Amino acid sequence: MSETTNPKSNARAVAEASAENAPPSQEASEATAVLDDLEALRERTATLEKERDEFRALLQRTRADFENYQKRAQRDLIQELRYAHAPLARDLLPMLDNFERAVAAAKQAGETGPLMQGVAMIQSQVLDAFRRHGITRIEALGQPFDPNLHEAVSQMPTSEQPPNTVMQILEHGYLIHDRVLRPARVIIGVAPPAGREPSNDRKREIAK
Repeated sequence: MSETTNPKSNARAVAEASAENAPPSQEASEATAVLDDLEALRERTATLEKERDEFRALLQRTRADFENYQKRAQRDLIQELRYAHAPLARDLLPMLDNFERAVAAAKQAGETGPLMQGVAMIQSQVLDAFRRHGITRIEALGQPFDPNLHEAVSQMPTSEQPPNTVMQILEHGYLIHDRVLRPARVIIGVAPPAGREPSNDRKREIAK
């Protein structure tokens, strides 16, 4: 009685025999291909990791830039609100100058009536309103000349004050907080020519 042959066993045996009989060069080629695939995979992974790090750094820089922009915009808004009424105040200064001239003229003429008192009261109220909004006068008389605060329109020889001292205010200057709203227009003292002193009339004018 003949033995029955299993087809699956025959196929496995053929495959194993083929593998055993495969030439060495084919095995080396397959191994090299596997190594090449692994190397390509490593390179691709390294490239992806580098791109990930670059995008992460870009995101961090973008976030930092945006936060800085927000802070800068907030500071600019605060500054804008702080000085928002500067144009209106600047337009009101000539009116305040006229009040001051009227009061000075009335005092010089000896006027003390209700009209002069009313003008002086309005002047005082305007100055008080200015102060509430951070607007103050520049104290210039007797101070050293400061080109950031003062505008010199003339010079006056004097030996009673150091040179470049503000001797007379022609028009008051004003600050809005820490900014110059309008510089004070002044006359500054200079040393008199050698051997000459200002006349008495000139000294009286300086004292005023």
